[in-house]
Amino acid sequence: MKIFEGFEKGINLGGWLSQCCHTPEHYRSFIGEDDIRSLSEWNIDHIRVPVDYELFEAPDGSFIADGFAIIHKTAQWCRKYGLNMILDLHKTAGFSFDSGENETGFFGSEALQERFYRLWVKMAEEFGQYKDLMAFELLNEITDKEFSPIWNRIAAECIRRIRSICPDVYILVGGYWNNCVLALSDIDIPVDEHIVYNFHCYEPLIFTHQGAQWIDGMPVDFKMSFPESKEKYSAAVEKLHLSTLELVNSMEISEVDGQIFDLLFGKAAAIAEKNNVPLYCGEFGVIDSADSKSTSAWYKAITDSFRKYGIGHAAWSYKKMDFGISDSEPSLCAAIKSYL
Repeated sequence: MKIFEGFEKGINLGGWLSQCCHTPEHYRSFIGEDDIRSLSEWNIDHIRVPVDYELFEAPDGSFIADGFAIIHKTAQWCRKYGLNMILDLHKTAGFSFDSGENETGFFGSEALQERFYRLWVKMAEEFGQYKDLMAFELLNEITDKEFSPIWNRIAAECIRRIRSICPDVYILVGGYWNNCVLALSDIDIPVDEHIVYNFHCYEPLIFTHQGAQWIDGMPVDFKMSFPESKEKYSAAVEKLHLSTLELVNSMEISEVDGQIFDLLFGKAAAIAEKNNVPLYCGEFGVIDSADSKSTSAWYKAITDSFRKYGIGHAAWSYKKMDFGISDSEPSLCAAIKSYL
């Protein structure tokens, strides 16, 4: 399988330019040059930078020059400190993976789709000069499977327009069910030598999101270990009515451990190999309420599997956001950094 060179191990800057308070004060205080310098000393080769459309667009759709300036500055920091970066459009007008954002209508509106294309054309014009270090990720976590054929059409058209400006920039495309690894088989876009298949992995979700208040049915005091018997996982999933969120329930295994990643990623790697594209996991991580021993074991297991199949990856997330690696106790932070 092709390797996504320069994007083999990375970290997300979640909460900076996406899922945040969109004010100049927040942008300045959350991430600065010192953070990029510090990250260059981690065991990584790139950062993934989620951005919401509000960074670049006013409510009327006009462009905000200061938003583009932030990305120019970030790219320049990356060049200075020897890091690559992925520019991830985390939210567009009319769509967000987070229903709480109240962004709707994108998949049924030609006007909103044109706005999406227009923004990507502008980003390609602004940031194509960094093609040696920057890749473009079209849109974060398509949700419903029913959007799949529409998303394939939108993605193909967006790629066509970007290619007229940046013929050889890397472009990442993911599938439905929030970039589920199982959705890769339904990605149906024209493939060229600079397309990358993208997925996210928080399996088993009942472990990585234990106690997460935004997961329906998840008690805030729920605890789960990793590794653990499938029997215990299945019993908890059934009790909490979370079966639709758990891929491991359908696996013929007795232990929920590193084998789940080999089972999932082996199939994904075969799809990428067939289509001659690199494979990339743009998000993976564990909530900060999990115990340190289990968190360390999970990170080691998933990154071992990434390396086994040649999958580039970026952990979620650098700091805060309930998943902050740098906020962990020093021994756990050091362990995760060594696994990346």
